[in-house]
Amino acid sequence: MRQSSTSADVQTNGGATVTGTAAANQAHNRSWGEQHPGTILMLLLGVLGVLAFVALMVGRYMIPPETVIAALLSSVFPIEETWAATATSAVVNVRIPRIIAGLLVGAGLAISGASFQGMFRNPLVSSQILGVASGAGFGAAIGILLSDSLVLVQILSFVFGLLAVGMAYGLSRVRSTTPILMLVLSGIVIASLFSALTSMVKYVADPMNKMPAIVFWLLGSLNHVSAPDLMILGPIIAVSIVGLLAVRWRINVLTMGDEEARALGVNTERLKVVIILLSTVITAAAVCMSGIIGWIGLVIPHMGRMLVGPDNRYLLPISVLLGGAFLIAVDTVARTAAPAEIPIGILTAVIGAPIFAVLLRRNNPGW
Repeated sequence: MRQSSTSADVQTNGGATVTGTAAANQAHNRSWGEQHPGTILMLLLGVLGVLAFVALMVGRYMIPPETVIAALLSSVFPIEETWAATATSAVVNVRIPRIIAGLLVGAGLAISGASFQGMFRNPLVSSQILGVASGAGFGAAIGILLSDSLVLVQILSFVFGLLAVGMAYGLSRVRSTTPILMLVLSGIVIASLFSALTSMVKYVADPMNKMPAIVFWLLGSLNHVSAPDLMILGPIIAVSIVGLLAVRWRINVLTMGDEEARALGVNTERLKVVIILLSTVITAAAVCMSGIIGWIGLVIPHMGRMLVGPDNRYLLPISVLLGGAFLIAVDTVARTAAPAEIPIGILTAVIGAPIFAVLLRRNNPGW
């Protein structure tokens, strides 16, 4: 009877086996957000909606809220326009595609970073750890150097982003396994290689035309996003995000280590391939759409952990909403804060670095 009572006290919490007393202590020490992740999710949905509506109103051409609502309704229902046609064009043809692109790119980079941090068991990795951004940037630089076609630039960017990660993954293989440390080091090597190649392309590019275009692309912007871009790249990012959300509970098991995960029946190699493939596709498609935007995949997952804790079942959906809201807000500032549009990559670094420093100081060291 004593043995039965003791074993009844054993529970599982996030893949770890703990006693009933320890589980009670853990539940007591959890923050309010960890105990109410659904409420946090609904609040973030509300914040995201407010930010999107504000982004529809503000810009070089300010549009009153009632006109924004009327323009949105007129694009769906046959309503007689009693306002300037310019307002409808600005809302429907310019700002809505830009907001959707910001939502997809921010959400994709955030969930990729959160997934990689769980897989690598390292809070300092991001969605660009395997060299996908460097490879995609090199492809875009080659496309700009060879042609003025935006389609060619996006295709080469996507292809070289996938190629870079494929090279990093192949380099890290050791006896049919992929050690985490080897994968990280291989990603650093491949990223450095493609960064050097990008510098070489900039060196030989025309300094009057091609060089500024390459530099502006690498700094990141949603200025050139169009409806055809969203129709092609949007579903790719969205489907990959759904794929990562579908395996988020397995990432919890993967954080325990390969041996423990295999003991629980998880095929770690297959799961790593799935996470790497989906995250790579998201990041490559995001770079095709907006250029290289840093810090989102690093900072947003940490903000999510402060809200709902490290459980990836809740962290990944929260990261999706936080990333989308963050990039929409940054893009709104980028196109309104100065006479000329500020590249998003600059703002994400200026804003992200202090935020990350604050998070480091507030959180306890460790993982």
